[in-house]
Amino acid sequence: MLIHRSIISSSPLLLKPISLPPNPKPLKPKTLTISSSFSFSSTKPSLSISDSDLLSRGFVLHSSASSLNLDDLNTVFVRVGFPRRDPAKIRKALDHTPSLLWIEHAKTRKPVAFARATGDGVFNAIIWDVVVDPSYQGFGLGKAVMERLIRELLDRGISNIALYAEPKVLGFYRPLGFSADPDGIRGMVYSMKQQQRKRN
Repeated sequence: MLIHRSIISSSPLLLKPISLPPNPKPLKPKTLTISSSFSFSSTKPSLSISDSDLLSRGFVLHSSASSLNLDDLNTVFVRVGFPRRDPAKIRKALDHTPSLLWIEHAKTRKPVAFARATGDGVFNAIIWDVVVDPSYQGFGLGKAVMERLIRELLDRGISNIALYAEPKVLGFYRPLGFSADPDGIRGMVYSMKQQQRKRN
């Protein structure tokens, strides 16, 4: 049988019968490949901090945007270096986001950590907008939202998980199961600037 290693599965995908050479080499297990130059191990991450521990430290975990103040979220975006976004566009993006997690500081009632994932709901997901307010970095809040978001996606059977990251934060994602450029696979991004240069 022809055995094809799927880039989204750790198990081989059987295609059509053909003859194999004698004593074929066994296939090595593959990690799950994600499209933006990362791969992700399919093992569910354990939680480094429980929900009750978060709460005892004054942090409340939310999985819905219903009580999320978009101006406060925008402030966190700006503090980490993202451009300020139009709140109406943020709302529209969140309305089309099936998975999101954010952490509120109980004392200030403001968001201090956030991450979301979009995708087709079956095979693929992309994680976006992973941010932690600089005043609250170092408490494990980014890890807390990422671990839970990854678990949620894997629980839904989604194993092809992608994210975009600046080089300076790759070290944050590696312990969570991500790796850059697996098997030489690289993500590509459509560039409007490049298209405009072609027209000129």
